[in-house]
Order: sequence, then C-alpha cells, then structure tokens
Amino acid sequence: MITPIRCMIIDDDELDRLVLQHYLKQYDNIEIIASFNSAEKAIPYLEFPVDLLITETNLKGMSGLEFRKIAHKIPACIFISSHPEQAASVFEINTLDFITKPLIAERFHQSMQRLFDFFKIKEKCESFDAMFGENLIKIKEGGNIFQIKTTDILYLEALKDYTRIITPQKKHCILDSLGNLLHKDFFDSFVRIHRSYAIPRYRIRGKSSHEIELTHNIKLPIGRAYKNNLSFFNP
Repeated sequence: MITPIRCMIIDDDELDRLVLQHYLKQYDNIEIIASFNSAEKAIPYLEFPVDLLITETNLKGMSGLEFRKIAHKIPACIFISSHPEQAASVFEINTLDFITKPLIAERFHQSMQRLFDFFKIKEKCESFDAMFGENLIKIKEGGNIFQIKTTDILYLEALKDYTRIITPQKKHCILDSLGNLLHKDFFDSFVRIHRSYAIPRYRIRGKSSHEIELTHNIKLPIGRAYKNNLSFFNP
C-alpha cells in the first residue's frame, strides 16, 4: 500500500485548479496540501514535505519549469500545459508526466497510475542493496540475491535518486542515481542518451534524429542535450 501522497498545485487559471482538485479528490491516498495561482506564492511551502507537484508550464512571473528547478527535492512532478510543443523541454528536467489542456479525466487518471507505479518502485528500491564486482553486480532484493553481468543489461532507467537495471529476465532497482552509476568502472561501456536513459554501446542497432534502436526491438528517446554522446555511431 502506497503511503499518503502530499500534493501541491500551481496554476494561474482558477477553473483548471478546480478541475485538478476535483480529479485528485477521487484518490483517498492523495492529500492536497496547497493550491496556488503563482509559483512565487508556492516558494515558502518548499520548506514542508511535498511528494507531488502539479504545475502549469506557463505561469505569470516565474514559470512552472523555473519553479521545478528550485523544487527539485519534490520526488514527482506532473506538468500541465496548453502548449504540446513544450513536452520535449519539460522532460529534460525531472518530470514524471506532461498533460495537455484541456484536462480530460481519462488522461489524468492514466497519469495517476503512472504516479502510483513510480512510488511503488521508489518504496521497493529503498529495500534493495547492490555490490559491484569487476564484471558482476550482486543485487539483494528482500531475501534473494541476483547476480547480473554487464552483458545481461539492456539499458538503465533513471528514477530520480534510483536507477532501474533492465535485463531480458527482470527489472532490478538500485538506490543510486544514474549519474553516479555511470561514473563507476562497471558501466564504462554505457553512454547516456537522455536524462532518463543510458545504454550499452554494443546494443545499438539504429539511430534517427530523436530515437535510438537497441537489440530486443527496444526503442528509446534521445534527449537534445545528449545527442553529441552518440556522435561515435554512424549507421
């Protein structure tokens, strides 16, 4: 059972704030602790524990993206916007989801399911432990120990301070950031292609301007800030 999720809302449109509150009140485990019409008013609340930030991207004064950068300790952030072209830029910062306006119930509830999945993984990660050898990771999950070779890994996925290790058989989790892991010798054959993903170089099978194709028919997005990391690959 996921522990209660404390939510902060920021939107300068009063009707959209009311719609968000209506949708959120359908979930017993989400508590709205604050609702603001500007990011500036929300700044003092960063001293309080908040688990979820839902904010409009385009706000008068400080934008939602600017606020997210100073509210980086909030584990999960969902952006809402009337500008779908902003989706790429919000995912360059720590973002769980991006929802376009007008807000539709079905799409919002899909986002909530993604949120609950995120917190389930986060809680599970906190009970894991990992030990690195020269060519092997030993991951302790509860009472079980899994041994993973570098060559077993399909890709790495960032989840804020946690990282998922994706193999053909199972998804494992490590209580360490993707950035920290990539500094370890164990991952020296990996390249970061996105804020959320790093891949083994030898698994690359194809590349377009915005997407990389790996073995096992896996396709992952390429972040604009990481395109130069793939300059070594010329199909």
